[in-house]
Amino acid sequence: MSFDIPNVRPTSSSTQCDLLKVMSQTCDFASLHLHTGAFLIPYIVMAIFGGVPLFYMELALGQFHRTGAISIWKHICPIFKGIGYAICVISLYVSFYYNTIIAWALFYFYSSFASVLPWTNCDNAWNTENCTNYFLKDNVTWNNYSRSPAEEFYTRNVLEIHKSDGLRNVGGVRWQLMLCLFLIFTIVYFSLWKGVKTSGKVVWVTATLPYVVLFILLIRGATLPGAWKGVVFYLQPKWEKLFETSVWVDAASQIFFSLGPGFGVLLALSSYNPFTNNCYRDAIVTSLVNCLTSFMSGFVIFTMLGYMAEKRNVNVEDVARDKGPSLLFITYPEAIANMTGSTFFAIIFFVMMITLGLDSTFGGLEAIITAVMDEYPEYLAHRRELFVLGLVVVCFLGSLSTLTNGGAYVVKLLEEFGVGSSIIAVGFLEAIAVSWFYGITRFSNDIKSMLGYYPGLFWKVCWVAISPAFLAYIIVSSLLKTPPLQLFDYKYPDWSITVGYIIGASSFMWIPIYMVYKLVWTPGSLKQVRPSNTAILNLWVATWDVCFFTTKNTPV
Repeated sequence: MSFDIPNVRPTSSSTQCDLLKVMSQTCDFASLHLHTGAFLIPYIVMAIFGGVPLFYMELALGQFHRTGAISIWKHICPIFKGIGYAICVISLYVSFYYNTIIAWALFYFYSSFASVLPWTNCDNAWNTENCTNYFLKDNVTWNNYSRSPAEEFYTRNVLEIHKSDGLRNVGGVRWQLMLCLFLIFTIVYFSLWKGVKTSGKVVWVTATLPYVVLFILLIRGATLPGAWKGVVFYLQPKWEKLFETSVWVDAASQIFFSLGPGFGVLLALSSYNPFTNNCYRDAIVTSLVNCLTSFMSGFVIFTMLGYMAEKRNVNVEDVARDKGPSLLFITYPEAIANMTGSTFFAIIFFVMMITLGLDSTFGGLEAIITAVMDEYPEYLAHRRELFVLGLVVVCFLGSLSTLTNGGAYVVKLLEEFGVGSSIIAVGFLEAIAVSWFYGITRFSNDIKSMLGYYPGLFWKVCWVAISPAFLAYIIVSSLLKTPPLQLFDYKYPDWSITVGYIIGASSFMWIPIYMVYKLVWTPGSLKQVRPSNTAILNLWVATWDVCFFTTKNTPV
């Protein structure tokens, strides 16, 4: 059997660099989330049967077809080309809020250069009467109204969220955060403007530094008083939790967003690999590193939480409630601020956060750049610098609403609805298109042509049945049980939830729109079937016909 190897494409500088760039996408803020004992079993199961197979699939697709998330569908199944456009829109939404989180980290990094960290006491202009500093003090009463200095620094000095009434009145733009975001996007531009050669050099620093910092923080955290309480709480499973659907949904979502299939990043990065690169090895190594990183970060988190519980004289579960940005910007800084050498540990922690965020931003924007430039090479092939500049400007302008006093509310809305179920649905359709339409046999032959051997039965079964079921499970569970959206004490009004659904639909809608366009404009007639067959079967056969016949005969 012969195979058509795609045209020559620039490759990155080395195999190690290829692996580092893929690893950098899987170690991000998601790796620092807060989970405990019972969560580890669903996490491992979902990783083995869902996350890793989809991760391997995307690496193999990108490496074989050597093109971005839009134009790759002319090789796989043209009627699903709308998936590529949906991925680009979702990646834009991510850039609107994700880089703002990096800007917050940069603000903290700048604030860390002080002999006394500004979130260690209640003597600042932004503090209120509820500020309670329990460190280095005895007989301090902690109640439901108490706020730590770290929490008030984050909410009242970094965000100034108290100046906003919610989404109806988000207030003005914080110029300090806008300056931080400008610096972030400047770094991003000069890291991406020349392509994989430039980003390949930068990733040697941004991909390795977080592991060094995590290891340092782990050693320091293990020496803190009360650390053992946090470790016991972290590792002690609560078996009854395994019977709760929410735990399995959280595990599935965590592994999906951590490994990142469906975002177009893996397609873009692997498309620059050498054709015979061992993408199977990359998938296994990277997935193992990701899971071990999440596991190790759990020890870092819970040693610090145990320390905080010891100081507050409360149980670990009473301080292990913050998640997402609150964990990164309240819990971590609060624990670090009361260590010996707090300034040093604060600086290296926020350097780690900035590098983690930059890695993910590089990948997310490279997914858009590769997808669009591969789809329109006649216009953009020799204008990469200008295109990247335009993209960065659009992302900066789109982020302005997240820099306001109520910007954290916008960040939460975009995170929940701009990505959320939309990206999981995209991943589900991608798995279906590759396994059922393109065909598992053809896909296996593609892997054989690159690696010299076929994928095993386990991978084929996962691609055809288990992984799509894994994604369908997340989608259905998230739609059936949608908890009320809340940030701090602000409950999102019903109209904002409607806006959120519109944001989510604005990316996913390109998939059915392109399907309709393709069915209407593709030459020829639909296959005739027996009258006894249903209309659904008619559509299935028509889709099958468009997929295979236009792949061979019709340019897309």
